[in-house]
Amino acid sequence: MNPTACLLVIGNEVLSGRTQDLNIKFLATRLGEIGIPVREVRIIRDVPDIIIGAVNEMRARFDNVFTTGGIGPTHDDITSECVSAAFGVPWEIHPEAWARMSAQYAKNGSEFNAARQRMATMPRGAKLIDNAVSVAPGFTIGNVHVMAGVPRIMQSMFESLAPSLVGGPPILARAVHTVGVPEGAIAEGLTEIQSRYPALDLGSYPYYRGTGNGVAIVAKGTEAEVAEAAIAEVAKLMLQLGGTPIAGEPPAA
Repeated sequence: MNPTACLLVIGNEVLSGRTQDLNIKFLATRLGEIGIPVREVRIIRDVPDIIIGAVNEMRARFDNVFTTGGIGPTHDDITSECVSAAFGVPWEIHPEAWARMSAQYAKNGSEFNAARQRMATMPRGAKLIDNAVSVAPGFTIGNVHVMAGVPRIMQSMFESLAPSLVGGPPILARAVHTVGVPEGAIAEGLTEIQSRYPALDLGSYPYYRGTGNGVAIVAKGTEAEVAEAAIAEVAKLMLQLGGTPIAGEPPAA
């Protein structure tokens, strides 16, 4: 069985609409490739009790928890100390992170001030996640992986972390789409197909284009042959309903 993942997106700016999250798609896609399917995503506020409670709940329910956001130098960057509290360990200077950051700021001629020092302060026992973009690292403690919210930095951290993650068979996708068959028409037959392939996730996605409206069906699972067999049945159903099945996803709008 594949290990599972939960994503915790931490930040008032996401909930307010000020910032559009770009990390969920990246993480869900990359984790699927590694064979760690994302089973839940939660977006939470920068409030200590909420962060602590969510971390403790999710790390008990999932094999891996990935957090994004809240590890910068400002007053509302509280993820690191909240993770310390969740694990019941001290929040303290990490010697290696401190050495890296102090050397980098000295090289750049910048002050390694108290605000920046917060980014080198972590739960006791944390293992660093390297950051090739801006030096300040993320960290792992237990099954919780704490990363930046800035997409470019988060992606750098994840690629550093990925080789150490224990996954399973990659999650594969097979798709078919058709124009002129509404989602409501295909729903009943699709339910029957899903019942014959319980190990697959069969998703139905209507789309709207200037050239015509239609529906795409995507099968996701760990066995290519099973996904392909299910999609073949979906294509047959589309034909029966008067559509012309086309392999793959529909073209972008």
